[in-house]
Amino acid sequence: MEFLKKIESPHQIRNMTVHELEKLAEEIRQIIINTVSKTGGHLASNLGAVELTLALHAVFNTPEDKIIWDVGHQCYTHKLITGRRDKFDTLRCYGGLSGFPKREESIYDVFNTGHASTSISAALGIALARDIKGEKYKVIAVIGDGALTGGMAFEALNYAGHLGKDLIVVLNDNKMSIDKNVGALSSYLSRLRTDPMYFKGKEEIENLLKKLPHGSTVLKLADKIKDSIKYLVVPGMLFEELGFTYLGPIDGHNINAMKAVFNNAKSLKGPVLVHVITQKGKGYEPAEDKPDTFHGIGPFNVSTGTSSKKNEPPSYTSVFGHALSQIAEERPDLVAITAAMPGGTGLDIFQKNFPDRYFDVGIAEQNAVTMAAGLAVGGLKPVVAVYSTFLQRAYDQIIHDVCMQKLPVVFAMDRAGIVGEDGETHQGVFDISYMRHIPNMVVMSPKDEEELRHMLFTAVEYEKGPISIRYPRGHGVGVPLSDTFVHLPIGKAEVLLEGSDIAFLAVGNQVYTALKAAESLKKEGVRAAVVNCRFIKPMDEDLVCEMALKIKRIATIEENVLLGGFGSAVLEVLSNKGINNIRLVRIGLPDKFIEHGKADLLREKYGLSAEKVIEKIKQNFPELLS
Repeated sequence: MEFLKKIESPHQIRNMTVHELEKLAEEIRQIIINTVSKTGGHLASNLGAVELTLALHAVFNTPEDKIIWDVGHQCYTHKLITGRRDKFDTLRCYGGLSGFPKREESIYDVFNTGHASTSISAALGIALARDIKGEKYKVIAVIGDGALTGGMAFEALNYAGHLGKDLIVVLNDNKMSIDKNVGALSSYLSRLRTDPMYFKGKEEIENLLKKLPHGSTVLKLADKIKDSIKYLVVPGMLFEELGFTYLGPIDGHNINAMKAVFNNAKSLKGPVLVHVITQKGKGYEPAEDKPDTFHGIGPFNVSTGTSSKKNEPPSYTSVFGHALSQIAEERPDLVAITAAMPGGTGLDIFQKNFPDRYFDVGIAEQNAVTMAAGLAVGGLKPVVAVYSTFLQRAYDQIIHDVCMQKLPVVFAMDRAGIVGEDGETHQGVFDISYMRHIPNMVVMSPKDEEELRHMLFTAVEYEKGPISIRYPRGHGVGVPLSDTFVHLPIGKAEVLLEGSDIAFLAVGNQVYTALKAAESLKKEGVRAAVVNCRFIKPMDEDLVCEMALKIKRIATIEENVLLGGFGSAVLEVLSNKGINNIRLVRIGLPDKFIEHGKADLLREKYGLSAEKVIEKIKQNFPELLS
């Protein structure tokens, strides 16, 4: 690491030659590959953005100039050259560096990100604040072509063009290839249109024409001809029409070319969009060949590119994908929708089997939900597969377009609960709270992967309104999977273990935590009942009340924030029924954003392991062990 070991801040790279920056890029790629092979992370996107990041920091005077990274899953190079090199081996580890930009980590991280399509809006707000305060610095938003599919990005582009404020948007396009001839023409046009002599000459010609007889008519005709030619030969006219000066496309691995264009962009007034072409996984052949696989990956073998995972039960995602395809064989009206996450949600399986009934709307969850509502109105059965954390982005559409109309849309909420190393922006710990209070919505959560199959079947068969299933990230518990489906009666729980001293009311993956805790308590002479509540809404009120009246001690367990969660729902039921002479403890997540770290470690920290549950029971019901 001849060059990287000397870099403590971006100031040091501004005096480096292009050749030295290229060598630095090679070193950075190697450390990213080696680190991510151990910690897991977003590999392909980061390898594609190495030269781009170096060029940005070489040209712009960060941290005075502000770079806002969209999503932030391409920020590893940025972290390495902004004083965090020595901590880079802690990437995504508990107490270590976040896998996304984080203001608490560094003054170079301007805006916390993790969800897509936010950068241009945030950058525009920062630029407006700059101008209102009379300050002088550049604001740069870096957004990928995938994130640009989000409607919020276009809303921001539209308003930024309307305001005309100084703002630079870098479009990191890693899907399109560069044709040399077109690329050369585009580079030439970019240089021409940013050359001060061009603007000066254009202004002088316009002034001269205006003084000549019929000069204004000639000028209007010239403008029409110019615009027609631009539509034919200049890319990016959409951005031009939105009010941006468009530059590009530029080779995103050519540091010299990017430095030249960024320097030109700095000199322009108003909003500028720089179109940069990069290759996902650049410099690591396995990631180049399979960029989707290496987008977000766990630990892997660097020499082979193969995953380091052991033989484990199938993931909930995989079980969902196969079950949905199996159900679709008998349901020609079933359609599936994803928001740019076919592999992450398991819909890649459905896509292969039923391509005509599969829809990927891009990073546009709002569109996905309302489109599903339209499909339901049209007589189809839509299943929206989406991460819990991303469904938050379509909250109004769930209420207004689906629930108000009682449309039979199925929401399959993957990654519900603690997700681990991706941290605060990705933890799915709010969905019980934000789904259960919406009228007409049914909310259920399976205890294991087999029950997920039955819940999905039940959801598809349900026609009275919307229904949602929340299930965790990662592998199932290893129960056998059947070939058939069972219809679960809506709102009915099941008693898994009889007991008389305390009753555990649990949902989702915490049912097995409750069973394990009950087994340990039994050794100490405490008989605990365990109920798999299954349905958070409608709740099995009769069984909840029966347990409360019979046992008098209740512990609710959920992998969701306690505020407005499953435990709160149990309290509401008991209060409404006038059952007050019981003791109840709620076990769940606190009123805070959960940091990154391994999921089991976080569950232990926040009291969701069997051992911590037992401690909680002993604290709140000491008489059980006296």
